[in-house]
Parts: sequence; structure tokens; C-alpha cells
Amino acid sequence: MSVLDNWDQWKNFLGDRLHQAEDEGMSENVISDVAYQVGEYLSQQVEPKNEQERILADLWRVADEQEQHAIANMMVKLVQNNGTR
Repeated sequence: MSVLDNWDQWKNFLGDRLHQAEDEGMSENVISDVAYQVGEYLSQQVEPKNEQERILADLWRVADEQEQHAIANMMVKLVQNNGTR
């Protein structure tokens, strides 16, 4: 099963990656840019696997670039307390 199949697993996966990036000294700006790039990749290459991902994909599709950056930043905030930390 892929981490994309389950919303909670996906959030934990993202939380783990976020904590790893922070531990390695990645700045908030770089994390924000990476989150945007991940969102862009997912929107173009990955079919949503559950309702939550479908909503995010729909929002991403109708958003302009500034709004997409805001969505990416909100996802970072959402997963800050997730993961195995």
C-alpha cells in the first residue's frame, strides 16, 4: 500500500519529511518552495487516491500560482505535528 492511499499515512509521511528537512537546517523558505514543487508534481503526475486528496487536487487546479503557494504552506502547517517525532 502506498502512503498516498491513506490520508493519515500521507500526513505522517509528509510530517516525517518536514522534520527531517528541519533537522538538516532547511529554511522555511526552502521548505515552502519544495512543498510547492511537490504539489505541482502531484497535480500533474499522481491520481488522487482518497476524498481529501481529490479536494486538494481540485483546489490546486483552480488556484493561481500565489494561491497554490498558499495551499502548499497550509499543507506544511497541517503536517507539522504529524510523523514519528
